[in-house]
Amino acid sequence: MFFTTKAEYGVRLLIEIGRQGQDQPVSLKVIADTENLPLAYLERIVALLKRAGLVQSTRGAHGGYVLARKPTDIRMDEVVLALEGSLAPMECFVDDRADDGRVLCSHHDDSGRGCATKLLWTRVQVGVSNTLAQTSLAELIEFQSRQLPRAGERAAPGERTPAPA
Repeated sequence: MFFTTKAEYGVRLLIEIGRQGQDQPVSLKVIADTENLPLAYLERIVALLKRAGLVQSTRGAHGGYVLARKPTDIRMDEVVLALEGSLAPMECFVDDRADDGRVLCSHHDDSGRGCATKLLWTRVQVGVSNTLAQTSLAELIEFQSRQLPRAGERAAPGERTPAPA
Protein backbone atom coordinates (compact mmCIF):
# COMPACT_ATOMS: atom_id res chain seq x y z
CA MET A 1 0.00 0.00 0.00
CA PHE A 2 1.38 3.36 -0.97
CA PHE A 3 0.73 6.42 1.19
CA THR A 4 1.66 9.90 0.05
CA THR A 5 3.71 12.47 1.90
CA LYS A 6 0.41 13.89 3.19
CA ALA A 7 0.07 10.86 5.46
CA GLU A 8 3.74 10.80 6.43
CA TYR A 9 4.00 14.51 7.18
CA GLY A 10 0.54 14.60 8.79
CA VAL A 11 1.47 11.88 11.28
CA ARG A 12 4.77 13.60 12.03
CA LEU A 13 2.89 16.87 12.54
CA LEU A 14 0.42 15.25 14.96
CA ILE A 15 3.24 13.63 16.92
CA GLU A 16 4.98 16.98 17.41
CA ILE A 17 1.74 18.70 18.40
CA GLY A 18 0.97 15.86 20.80
CA ARG A 19 4.41 15.98 22.37
CA GLN A 20 3.74 19.57 23.45
CA GLY A 21 0.65 18.66 25.48
CA GLN A 22 -2.98 19.72 25.32
CA ASP A 23 -2.41 23.19 26.79
CA GLN A 24 0.72 24.24 24.91
CA PRO A 25 0.05 25.31 21.29
CA VAL A 26 2.87 24.74 18.84
CA SER A 27 3.35 26.76 15.68
CA LEU A 28 3.68 25.16 12.28
CA LYS A 29 6.90 27.11 11.76
CA VAL A 30 8.51 25.39 14.75
CA ILE A 31 7.35 21.98 13.52
CA ALA A 32 8.54 22.71 9.97
CA ASP A 33 11.96 23.71 11.28
CA THR A 34 12.24 20.80 13.73
CA GLU A 35 11.08 18.15 11.27
CA ASN A 36 12.68 19.77 8.20
CA LEU A 37 9.32 19.90 6.40
CA PRO A 38 7.94 22.53 3.99
CA LEU A 39 5.79 25.04 5.89
CA ALA A 40 3.38 25.70 3.00
CA TYR A 41 2.66 21.98 2.69
CA LEU A 42 2.12 21.65 6.46
CA GLU A 43 -0.44 24.47 6.25
CA ARG A 44 -2.47 22.45 3.74
CA ILE A 45 -2.12 19.27 5.79
CA VAL A 46 -3.15 20.91 9.06
CA ALA A 47 -6.30 22.25 7.34
CA LEU A 48 -7.31 18.63 6.57
CA LEU A 49 -6.57 17.59 10.16
CA LYS A 50 -8.57 20.51 11.50
CA ARG A 51 -11.52 19.68 9.23
CA ALA A 52 -11.42 16.09 10.55
CA GLY A 53 -11.57 17.34 14.15
CA LEU A 54 -8.09 16.14 15.05
CA VAL A 55 -6.46 19.51 15.82
CA GLN A 56 -7.60 22.94 16.98
CA SER A 57 -5.95 26.27 16.31
CA THR A 58 -5.35 29.18 18.65
CA ARG A 59 -4.51 32.71 17.55
CA GLY A 60 -2.21 35.27 19.02
CA ALA A 61 1.44 35.70 19.89
CA HIS A 62 1.54 32.28 21.54
CA GLY A 63 -0.88 30.68 19.12
CA GLY A 64 -0.52 27.51 17.18
CA TYR A 65 -2.10 24.09 17.17
CA VAL A 66 -3.15 21.63 19.86
CA LEU A 67 -4.77 18.23 19.61
CA ALA A 68 -8.57 18.32 19.64
CA ARG A 69 -8.69 15.05 21.62
CA LYS A 70 -6.39 13.06 23.87
CA PRO A 71 -3.65 11.20 21.98
CA THR A 72 -5.02 7.89 23.29
CA ASP A 73 -8.30 8.66 21.47
CA ILE A 74 -6.73 9.37 18.07
CA ARG A 75 -6.24 6.27 15.92
CA MET A 76 -4.06 6.21 12.85
CA ASP A 77 -6.79 4.85 10.56
CA GLU A 78 -8.76 8.04 11.23
CA VAL A 79 -5.69 10.17 10.51
CA VAL A 80 -4.82 8.42 7.25
CA LEU A 81 -8.44 8.56 6.08
CA ALA A 82 -8.53 12.30 6.81
CA LEU A 83 -5.33 12.86 4.84
CA GLU A 84 -5.51 10.30 2.04
CA GLY A 85 -9.26 9.88 1.60
CA SER A 86 -9.20 6.08 1.50
CA LEU A 87 -7.30 3.00 2.58
CA ALA A 88 -7.78 1.06 -0.65
CA PRO A 89 -4.64 -0.91 -1.57
CA MET A 90 -5.08 -0.49 -5.33
CA GLU A 91 -6.54 2.27 -7.47
CA CYS A 92 -9.06 -0.20 -8.91
CA PHE A 93 -10.61 -0.82 -5.47
CA VAL A 94 -13.61 1.08 -4.21
CA ASP A 95 -14.05 1.29 -0.45
CA ASP A 96 -17.75 0.66 0.05
CA ARG A 97 -17.93 0.93 3.85
CA ALA A 98 -21.27 2.77 3.83
CA ASP A 99 -23.14 -0.43 2.93
CA ASP A 100 -21.53 -3.61 4.20
CA GLY A 101 -17.77 -2.98 4.44
CA ARG A 102 -16.87 -4.91 1.29
CA VAL A 103 -13.99 -3.79 -0.86
CA LEU A 104 -15.15 -3.86 -4.46
CA CYS A 105 -13.16 -4.22 -7.65
CA SER A 106 -13.99 -1.47 -10.10
CA HIS A 107 -13.01 -3.39 -13.24
CA HIS A 108 -15.90 -3.08 -15.66
CA ASP A 109 -15.35 -6.26 -17.65
CA ASP A 110 -15.30 -8.81 -14.81
CA SER A 111 -19.05 -9.65 -14.78
CA GLY A 112 -19.28 -8.35 -11.23
CA ARG A 113 -16.97 -11.05 -9.80
CA GLY A 114 -13.87 -8.93 -9.22
CA CYS A 115 -10.45 -9.75 -10.59
CA ALA A 116 -8.45 -12.83 -9.68
CA THR A 117 -6.30 -10.92 -7.17
CA LYS A 118 -9.22 -9.47 -5.20
CA LEU A 119 -8.67 -11.89 -2.29
CA LEU A 120 -5.03 -10.86 -1.95
CA TRP A 121 -5.71 -7.12 -2.04
CA THR A 122 -8.66 -7.47 0.30
CA ARG A 123 -6.42 -9.19 2.84
CA VAL A 124 -3.78 -6.48 2.42
CA GLN A 125 -6.41 -3.79 2.95
CA VAL A 126 -7.82 -5.49 6.05
CA GLY A 127 -4.32 -5.98 7.51
CA VAL A 128 -3.32 -2.37 6.98
CA SER A 129 -6.67 -1.08 8.26
CA ASN A 130 -6.42 -3.21 11.41
CA THR A 131 -2.85 -2.11 12.10
CA LEU A 132 -3.76 1.56 11.69
CA ALA A 133 -6.87 1.16 13.86
CA GLN A 134 -4.83 -0.53 16.60
CA THR A 135 -2.18 2.20 16.67
CA SER A 136 -2.90 5.31 18.73
CA LEU A 137 -1.20 8.65 18.47
CA ALA A 138 -0.18 8.21 22.12
CA GLU A 139 1.93 5.16 21.18
CA LEU A 140 3.73 7.11 18.47
CA ILE A 141 4.31 10.09 20.76
CA GLU A 142 5.79 7.84 23.43
CA PHE A 143 8.03 6.11 20.89
CA GLN A 144 9.22 9.45 19.49
CA SER A 145 9.72 10.99 22.93
CA ARG A 146 12.17 8.25 23.84
CA GLN A 147 14.30 9.25 20.85
CA LEU A 148 14.05 12.98 20.19
CA PRO A 149 13.73 16.33 22.01
CA ARG A 150 10.51 18.34 21.72
CA ALA A 151 9.87 20.78 18.87
CA GLY A 152 12.05 23.84 19.33
CA GLU A 153 14.43 22.11 21.78
CA ARG A 154 17.99 21.13 21.02
CA ALA A 155 19.22 17.63 21.66
CA ALA A 156 21.54 17.22 24.62
CA PRO A 157 25.05 16.01 23.82
CA GLY A 158 24.91 12.34 22.95
CA GLU A 159 21.15 12.35 22.18
CA ARG A 160 19.74 11.59 18.77
CA THR A 161 18.74 14.44 16.52
CA PRO A 162 16.10 14.39 13.78
CA ALA A 163 17.27 12.99 10.48
CA PRO A 164 16.50 15.07 7.40
CA ALA A 165 13.32 14.05 5.60
